[in-house]
Amino acid sequence: MNTADFIYQGTKKSIEKASFTCQTPSNIALVKYWGKSDPQIPKNASISFTLNHCHTKTTIAFTKVDKSTTITFDLYFEGKKKEDFKPKISKFFERIASYCPYLYEYEMVIHSENSFPHSSGIASSASGMSAIAMCIMNLEKELTPDAEIDYIHKKASFLARLGSGSASRSIEGPLVVWGKHPNIPESSDLYGVKFPFKTHPIFNEYQDTVLLVDKGEKQVSSTVGHNLMHDHPFATQRFKQANENLEKLSTILQNGNIKDFIQLVESEALTLHAMMLTSNPYFILMKPNTLEIINAIWKYREETDSNVCFTLDAGANVHVLYPKEEKQKVEKFLKEKMLKYCQKNHYICDNAGFGAQTF
Repeated sequence: MNTADFIYQGTKKSIEKASFTCQTPSNIALVKYWGKSDPQIPKNASISFTLNHCHTKTTIAFTKVDKSTTITFDLYFEGKKKEDFKPKISKFFERIASYCPYLYEYEMVIHSENSFPHSSGIASSASGMSAIAMCIMNLEKELTPDAEIDYIHKKASFLARLGSGSASRSIEGPLVVWGKHPNIPESSDLYGVKFPFKTHPIFNEYQDTVLLVDKGEKQVSSTVGHNLMHDHPFATQRFKQANENLEKLSTILQNGNIKDFIQLVESEALTLHAMMLTSNPYFILMKPNTLEIINAIWKYREETDSNVCFTLDAGANVHVLYPKEEKQKVEKFLKEKMLKYCQKNHYICDNAGFGAQTF
């Protein structure tokens, strides 16, 4: 599919008022994307686990008005009006307007809340933008009742991407690829697709405990970080490496070689942060306790032959990944040894999930 396929083709009915509530999860990339071109096109393909409990729940009330030249909305986040969030959402609406021109005919009131801290490296933009996109696509589904669900999901991912690249991976699950890759059938730079191959049972219901090292807002946003890849001395090599790693991970996910999974996923996490360390200007999002946790995981794995490993998003928090069969042992280790490194002992137990829900 190309961009023209997502241009709205008119309506078969009129809706004066409507309200939709959608819940979409965050996701955690196993092979990272870091660097993009306009409009939100990734420099390399990526793959992620869709999460389950780390989600954004958004309600949008649509009220029909006279057609306007601007898209109007009010935004409430966790019960409070958030004017400082509006510029990013406004830019998102500007980007999607040509694909959803009916938005000019509605006033929107958006209420949104997270199940996890905002702007702390748990991809809040991914869940937030995908939730808005799903609410909009629920309206479009009402306007055009014969639209197929596969198209609704693809367009939701396509729209979400224009707000936050990683949001394209939050519509479905449990494994989603975003970015054109020669070895992933139907993969696209425009939207995420479900991993098309049968995965080994060991990756079913994979666990992710998020250790909240720092719940504050990041010093450097992901948007700024992505832009620093334009003139990065290692950018070309990194994009090539990521695409090669995705091909390797595709094989691993199918054959169940979990030791190779551990090595690749941890290397990807550290490479992401190496790009930050070597950009100009350089910056560090990890905290001292991030490194304490990483070393403790390595020590535990060596002593127990566990299959636990870590990955990092663009922040200080640590995602601890492990098979469901190790859930009891690993969670005992984390509670006994890791909570001292977490802000106020806070952590989130999560697992791979299946994407967006509409209520």
